[in-house]
Amino acid sequence: MTKEDIIKPENLVYKKPTLMNDNPMHYCPGCSHGVVHKLIAEVIEEMGMEDKTVGISPVGCAVFIYNYLDIDWQEAAHGRAPALATAIKRLWPDRLVFTYQGDGDLACIGTAETIHALNRGENITIIFINNAIYGMTGGQMAPTTLVGMKTSTSPYGRDVHLHGYPLKMADIAAQLEGTAYVTRQSVQTVGAIRKAKKAIRKAFENSMAGKGSNLVEIVSTCNSGWKQTPAQSNKWMEEHMFPFYPLGDLKDK
Repeated sequence: MTKEDIIKPENLVYKKPTLMNDNPMHYCPGCSHGVVHKLIAEVIEEMGMEDKTVGISPVGCAVFIYNYLDIDWQEAAHGRAPALATAIKRLWPDRLVFTYQGDGDLACIGTAETIHALNRGENITIIFINNAIYGMTGGQMAPTTLVGMKTSTSPYGRDVHLHGYPLKMADIAAQLEGTAYVTRQSVQTVGAIRKAKKAIRKAFENSMAGKGSNLVEIVSTCNSGWKQTPAQSNKWMEEHMFPFYPLGDLKDK
């Protein structure tokens, strides 16, 4: 088989999503953000919603998603993405509206906005990247940091007597009357990536069908914040994050 045969359209098995532009990604090697960006782009394209999607990016590593996906974006103040998404969806109910947030943004300064938007049953999707640390600002302890986990602000490990317990935001969301679909996924293997994409598609379809609010948590790595290689981070996540944040659907109304 020649090179020309390989690149023929009939032989093409995978291509870059058309909604992803050519900007080089700034994320650390091994970061989960880039994979999730790709999945979001693929789902929007497959749904034919390229011109009817509005994404909300707040503060933290997640903010720069607007550099890579060619859709309409609105930047929100720290933690306020669900409130802004609520306004946009109510003004433009025919739009696919989603937020893209990290654990520090969503589960700390944005706790109230997150819980109340979900509880109201707003027809939006919240995509929640949970790497249990503040990745952008120096590796500080986050609301999701595991017990005993070392960070720059908990150098001896998270102590429940001093810092309290980690927040399981998806578990909280699953108990709210307004949520239609709450799931926890990951993207460290091909199989996991396929499940995560299916979950994002389901959440987006729920939003457009008016079924209520949706939360897709992606348990992720932060190898720079964790001070590990990408391979070590994936292994650490599987051994420590997954037992505390088990994968799977928590609610499917």
